[in-house]
Amino acid sequence: MIRLHGFALSNYYNKVKFALLEFGIPFEEVLTIPSQDAEILRHSPLGKVPFIQTEHGSLCESQAILEYVAAVYPDKAIFSRDPWEAAKERELMTFVDVHLELTARNLYKQAFFGGTVTDATQGRTEKLLIHHIRGFRRIAAFTPFLRGERFSIADVAGFASLPLVGMATQAVYGRDFLLDVGIDWKPYVKAVNARPAAQRVTDDRKAYVEAQRKQ
Repeated sequence: MIRLHGFALSNYYNKVKFALLEFGIPFEEVLTIPSQDAEILRHSPLGKVPFIQTEHGSLCESQAILEYVAAVYPDKAIFSRDPWEAAKERELMTFVDVHLELTARNLYKQAFFGGTVTDATQGRTEKLLIHHIRGFRRIAAFTPFLRGERFSIADVAGFASLPLVGMATQAVYGRDFLLDVGIDWKPYVKAVNARPAAQRVTDDRKAYVEAQRKQ
């Protein structure tokens, strides 16, 4: 059985968790906080989450994990069986993870953790994000899912990370960059969250936050 390491506030952990739940892949959750401890580095070379433990060894990086799971469980059709559709799903996931979330991550210190980012960082990030979001809007359908009427694996990435992009830009710049280009991500998240697997991820994240508040 797959052992999934991470914690419920991590969007990339939730990306993998959502996929495993959605496609009925058996797994065990192991609460793990990012760390530079030797034991963590033995499984995840940068000390990040998520990572998984399998009968073959450890594997990190959310996209690599999903590719591995899709190969091990071909009957689940985690990616579309149509090669073109599967490629378009991967394209969307790359946009969400790399061009949007990774760029917006430069803002998280100020948006979510009470710190500040420099004016130079804000200016550079604004320019990149606007460019990247406009590109993403050209390929994402939102009718209601990223590829159209059909839920796909791309939506595990969208569900996990698009809210962070919107909230971070709103917090730092006073406006939601996604809304600026016509991406109303709240109805999208609501549509995805109607799925039991997504609701489980949401509930577990809220429970984790509540538990942290009580400590």
